[in-house]
Amino acid sequence: MLTEERYNLILERLQSQGVVKLQELVEAIGASESTIRRDLVDLEGRHLLKRIHGGASLLNQKSQEPGMDEKTFKNIQEKEVIARLAAREIRDNECIYLDAGTTTLAMISYIEAENVTVVTNGLSHVEALVNQRIRSYLLGGMMKIHTKAVIGSIALQNMDNFRFDRCFLGTNGVDLEMGYTTQTLRRH
Repeated sequence: MLTEERYNLILERLQSQGVVKLQELVEAIGASESTIRRDLVDLEGRHLLKRIHGGASLLNQKSQEPGMDEKTFKNIQEKEVIARLAAREIRDNECIYLDAGTTTLAMISYIEAENVTVVTNGLSHVEALVNQRIRSYLLGGMMKIHTKAVIGSIALQNMDNFRFDRCFLGTNGVDLEMGYTTQTLRRH
């Protein structure tokens, strides 16, 4: 199992339980105790969890990214305006990438261009694209349960099979120094 996959499994378990035991992680992930300990040290160094005696806990609830269901009902009017304007940029016969997220999901109903191919990492997006009869590809990889997004190295490898005319990305935040940010863990 890749380090990134172990990290995501640890964080997903933490998000659902709040606290996890080291032994529980060893059994669930199938890695050695020393490997899991190193993972916990690294994740704590990245400020993604707090190591406690015998396991780990969440730092605080602010570190948990809201899920698709929760995001759907926030800033609805703003998302619709952005979605409509962004969809107008799509031209006939283009291949585009739509990142998982509620604003890019809202774009789908506004796509009017003919013969468009859409590649996405959003599970909800594929369903909406199929309902609109738009040719679509869902990237393979690890499903991020909370946001219904396919993530990880396998998804990135899948992207190498495509060349996009346009790309529409979502973001969780904008920082003057860090640029566009997201809570998805990425190995450097």
